[in-house]
Order: sequence, then structure tokens, then C-alpha cells
Amino acid sequence: MTPSASTRSDVESLRWNETLDNGTRLLIRAIRKDDVELERDFIERMSPEARRMRFLGHINAPSEELLKSLTDLDFDRQMALIATIDHHGKEVEIGVSRYATGADPTAGECAVTVDDDWRHRGIGTLLMRRLIEVARARGLKRLFSIDDPGNEKMQELAGDLGFSRHFDPQNPQEVVHSLDLS
Repeated sequence: MTPSASTRSDVESLRWNETLDNGTRLLIRAIRKDDVELERDFIERMSPEARRMRFLGHINAPSEELLKSLTDLDFDRQMALIATIDHHGKEVEIGVSRYATGADPTAGECAVTVDDDWRHRGIGTLLMRRLIEVARARGLKRLFSIDDPGNEKMQELAGDLGFSRHFDPQNPQEVVHSLDLS
């Protein structure tokens, strides 16, 4: 089974209200084309180390092209879920999980990033659990991430979620975490 075609209403229906252990309320929802500024602010707040781990390279300010690629998705092949909070009446992105399929429409490369100030509160786990749920519902059979071997936070999260781990034989500078969704 391959992922089914997505309509705008299908994607807009992907919304979950969550409450963290400390009582903080957040919304997890599909990213939208008009979330460019939310995404820009989120990336610019990241520490240089967090940006390096997320993008597997050094970036400073995100380019307009990068922001468009992260927010204007082809939902038949891609998904991004953002966690937001209401901060004095303004929506603020504090985390994102995403996947994209390639030649194999049943396998998605995934990633998750949480704002440095919001780590260790379960947001990455919530985002990934929802992403896994969406991927399964859309017919994906496997999710995988390609990570820096020094990314201990991703190693821990992937292990907690049941991902297996192996080094990429083509590139020993990267580790691959993989989750069977069948």
C-alpha cells in the first residue's frame, strides 16, 4: 500500500492538543505554507550545535529557499508536524518532526528538533509518536533518520521509540536509525 493522496482538509485535520507534565499546553499540527515566519524564528532561536545536528552541517540564518522547502510541502510525499505554544497571544513554534519519502514511497526519512529551551520535557517524543501514527495511517512501512553519531539525544529518543541503529557503510560519519512500521 502506498501513501494516499492528501487533501487540504486531511492535512488540516491533523491537530492534537497536548499537556506536558508541568501543565504547559501545546498544539501539535501539520505545518502550513504560511508558517514561514514561525519556522524562521524557530531555526534562528536554535543554538549553532542544534542547527548542526538538525541539518548535518553549519547554517546561520535560513535562506528563503530552505524555509519554503520546510513549509510548502507536497503532502503526498512529505509530512511535518509542529508543536506550538501560545506565548502572550502569539503562536510560537517549539518543535518539529517531519518525514519525506523518496524513490520508495513506503519509506520516509524522518527528523525531529525541539527548541533548546524546551528540551527534556517530552516534546520530541510526542512529536515523533504523532509522526509515526500519521506515517502508519498513510501506508508507510518504515521510517529512518540519518544522524551525526555524536547526537546522543537522537540516539536516546530513537531507542525509546524502538528504532534500530547502525552505521551507514557508505558514510561512517553518519548513523542510521530505522523503525519498521508494519
